[in-house]
Amino acid sequence: MELKINKYLFDIITSINSIYDYLGENRNFNDYQQNKLLRRAVERELEIIGEASSRILKLDSEFPIDNARKIVDLRNWVIHGYDKVDDVIIWGILSNHLPKLKEQVENLMK
Repeated sequence: MELKINKYLFDIITSINSIYDYLGENRNFNDYQQNKLLRRAVERELEIIGEASSRILKLDSEFPIDNARKIVDLRNWVIHGYDKVDDVIIWGILSNHLPKLKEQVENLMK
């Protein structure tokens, strides 16, 4: 695997771990929704994940990350549609998709 791709995978896993650190053990949607600083921090990490995914796809358009294009699209939505970001959608991504992405990236890094 290309060294740059490994670096981008490392960036993705670092951002995922940061999101988990920000949310803490007792992940609670109401706490998330009421804390602007927390929401912005999570959104920034999602931007990094999306940008790293975009750079990977530029190097290898067939790289085996599930939903890589959707991850990039999420990044674009958070950055360019900042006024339309929906906390419920973000929370669903964090709850349903982030754990799978973490597992997949960890396996790719082995």
